[in-house]
Amino acid sequence: MFEDLSQNIQEAFRKLRGHGKLTEKDVDKALKDVRLALLSADVNYKIVRQFEKNVKARAVDTEILSKLTPAQSVIKIVDEELAALMGGKAAKINISSKPPTVILMVGLQGSGKTTSAGKLALAMRKQGKRPALVAADIYRPAAIKQLQVVGEQVEVPVFTEDIQNAVQIAKDSLAFADSHARDVLIIDTAGRLQIDEKLMQELKDIKAAVNPHEILLVVDSMIGQEAVNVAETFHNALNIDGVVLTKLDGDARGGAALSIKAATGCPIKFVGMGEKLEPLEVFHPDRMASRILGMGDVLSLIEKAQSTIDAKTAEKMVKKIKSDEFTLADFLEQLQQVKKLGSLNDLLGMIPGMSGLKKKLVGVDLDLDGKEVKHMEAIILSMTPKERLDVSIIDAKRRKRIAMGSGTKVSDVNKLLKQFDEMRKMMRQMSAKVNQQAASKKSKNNKKGKNKKGSSSKIKMPNIGNLLSGLGSKFPFNKK
Repeated sequence: MFEDLSQNIQEAFRKLRGHGKLTEKDVDKALKDVRLALLSADVNYKIVRQFEKNVKARAVDTEILSKLTPAQSVIKIVDEELAALMGGKAAKINISSKPPTVILMVGLQGSGKTTSAGKLALAMRKQGKRPALVAADIYRPAAIKQLQVVGEQVEVPVFTEDIQNAVQIAKDSLAFADSHARDVLIIDTAGRLQIDEKLMQELKDIKAAVNPHEILLVVDSMIGQEAVNVAETFHNALNIDGVVLTKLDGDARGGAALSIKAATGCPIKFVGMGEKLEPLEVFHPDRMASRILGMGDVLSLIEKAQSTIDAKTAEKMVKKIKSDEFTLADFLEQLQQVKKLGSLNDLLGMIPGMSGLKKKLVGVDLDLDGKEVKHMEAIILSMTPKERLDVSIIDAKRRKRIAMGSGTKVSDVNKLLKQFDEMRKMMRQMSAKVNQQAASKKSKNNKKGKNKKGSSSKIKMPNIGNLLSGLGSKFPFNKK
């Protein structure tokens, strides 16, 4: 996401790093490049000018220009101003002290409103809430059925009524929440292909009938500057509380994310990535600014890993690796866990200094749920349990059978087995090195009489994610 904007801004600051001390002229040139980058990202011109003015007022300060590393100081200022432009800090959702909390989802047709309602319900459920979805879109064909399917997938009940009155449906859902002990109601309303008075009036009537605690506008980030116009119109009519930006993973420019808060005063509260039913992600402006500047987003990476990778499984894998018992069955389990983290492209963007690596990986499949990974899974699943535990028994006859069973070629099976063998060698080397370092440290501590507790040969979990440095030859991703 934001690839174009990120590359252009990083290039502007790359030029600054070559200078010892900065002059006001150097700052002006860098800010001109930043201004052009923001404009090409489809950010509103007035917002860009104000942003540039704010940065320059701080960057040309005598104290900044006299510092030994003024380039870093200017980058820090841009980082802070970018975060401020997008809202500063993450905005929380309004939760009522007296259940149910009523959340009204509004937006244009095609913005991803129904899917976002399901993702929000899933996020609430994971937080220990008891959400329910309300089907108040009475116009779009199959809208109610779509919400029911989504509800079933996220394991959340859906309230429906066979009447053509969205306001009444919304009203009746309050009684449903009461009788079914649901503490959050998420009302999916009808969208239109364009903003019209009928749409707005119905939404105003629903708002008056249920008095929602939160009105969230769902906006497709891919429509760029038009997203700001949509947000302004809805905000003027309904006084929205926040914005959900969908398809952010496909937005290379970032104009919507950078403009909405400044233009409307409404914070971006959540972002949606892809069409998979995963919880909506909380939008962190400060973290996003760091990613745009190529400084990564380690906090989000850690949170994502903690929510997807099972600690007990990781501990079990550590023991297997230390005892050289890591098998193809373990590899498959690790692969399936790491897939939950999302695309490798996004993960690289979260690691400081790694955003530039993406350019060098042209031709490498960066999709952890892509064709190459699915082929690997199919090959391993076509093996018998005994073969997954001991690859040495897989002879030519077995390889042919596995290839036929997985719909791949024998050469694909051979490649996977070779790469797995190389991976195990890497793990042995890593384990031996860590054990050697731990033993050396323990020996030194013994000599000093400071044999501290906990100086054992524990190693960090070298899962698939730890082996990203081996992309290409070591890590089993094939080039397209």
